[in-house]
Amino acid sequence: MKDEIMFPVYIRSFGSYLPKRRVTNEELSKTVDTNDEWIRSHTGIGARHLAEDHEATSDLASNAARDAIERSGMNIEDLDCIVVATATPDHNGFPSTACIVQHKLGLKKIPAFDITAGCTGFIYALEIALAFMKDSHMRNILVVGAEKLSSIINWEDRNTSVLFGDGAGCAILSTDESPRHSEDRSIRKHKKPGFIDSLLYSDGSGYKHLMVPGGGSKNPIFGGEVNIEDVSLHMDGRKVYTFAVKAVSDIISELIERNNMQQEDVDWIVPHQANSRIIQAASKRLKIPMEKFYLNIENFANTSAASIGIACAEMQAKGLLKAGDVILTVGFGAGLTYGGNLFVW
Repeated sequence: MKDEIMFPVYIRSFGSYLPKRRVTNEELSKTVDTNDEWIRSHTGIGARHLAEDHEATSDLASNAARDAIERSGMNIEDLDCIVVATATPDHNGFPSTACIVQHKLGLKKIPAFDITAGCTGFIYALEIALAFMKDSHMRNILVVGAEKLSSIINWEDRNTSVLFGDGAGCAILSTDESPRHSEDRSIRKHKKPGFIDSLLYSDGSGYKHLMVPGGGSKNPIFGGEVNIEDVSLHMDGRKVYTFAVKAVSDIISELIERNNMQQEDVDWIVPHQANSRIIQAASKRLKIPMEKFYLNIENFANTSAASIGIACAEMQAKGLLKAGDVILTVGFGAGLTYGGNLFVW
């Protein structure tokens, strides 16, 4: 028999972890034909964090999970499930990175699994966890977006090497009571913390625009000399940019309109941190001021499925998230996938 859920599913806390090594544009320009001015003007990126060779995606994810647990005031043993969104698993799918995270956190007899939805992975994972909690006995689920993108980057390719960083961001979804349930939100339309809506979409016709061509069942690599271009991330920047601007604009508009809201009802928009020019273009198209978008790409670059979780954790740490705030997340990535979540903090 399922336990009765007393409170709606809400995000109890965020967490994050960034590797200690920080690489600035100036440092990168010593090995790649580029410079700080070009990178900043084209992407908005100033630096990125890169994992050490011995650090795996599961290490980043585990550290982010511990950060979220500490902020939540709960115990690790209270977790009922782990969902990890990643495009850079510890191993090629066997075992799942989530299972390794489960082991590193000292947990047993709970489900743990990976999902792959590119940079939209965190948004997909939140909706999957939400569905689990609505139809099961689970009360606390850890959702992690974690990436070691440096492991699939060709560092001689200036078109991709300047764009990405490593890190992990996570959220704990809960149905247990939190202090935010009792705080005064009398002036807010949505009075309790919880999810309002989500959108998940994909357009498989654009799968070649962002991919690693080698490896996998289509082009397996067994023995012999491996060409670095075959095992590195490739991106058609122009086509991804065009897709991303439309995807961000469409998701924001649809989430607001189908929930009978106005742009003013949304306190923060937290986009996938891929390129500041994409967000600026969407902001102009929607006539939403840039001040409503939270951006930290300057310090962390594009961390794929980790970026939204990292941004939200930073907002929580800075005290920017207030009880009753309406938050809209929006992402896009390989697949091509795109989507968004709308929730009350």
